[in-house]
Amino acid sequence: MQTQNRPLSPHLQVYKPQLTSIMSISHRASGVALSLGILLLVYWLAAAAAGPDAFARAQGIVGSFLGQVILFLFSYALFYHLCNGIRHLFWDAGKGFELKTAYASGYAVLAVSAALTLLVWIIAFATGGA
Repeated sequence: MQTQNRPLSPHLQVYKPQLTSIMSISHRASGVALSLGILLLVYWLAAAAAGPDAFARAQGIVGSFLGQVILFLFSYALFYHLCNGIRHLFWDAGKGFELKTAYASGYAVLAVSAALTLLVWIIAFATGGA
């Protein structure tokens, strides 16, 4: 018998990416991003507890352009993970598995996540919070 040089199981080089697979991977990635983003929150809270000088330094970092970009991406990851988690709760209840519904709910998750992120940032800037 000759051993063939081929993959033993399906992988990304074989299958064309689909919305459902990309969103599944993105859900895991957003969970990791949120876990890492919590470190920034802990730093900010620790700086607040450490006194005004430490807090001013933390505010300088978080208030910088790069800090604001990180906070924006963190907030999108938060809303994406929340909305996709709700979608998964429906799936856990046995609802929404039809292909058309799965795609519609996937696009809805993307749209609602973006809308919520923009809404929060617009409100934050309008009230002087960001």
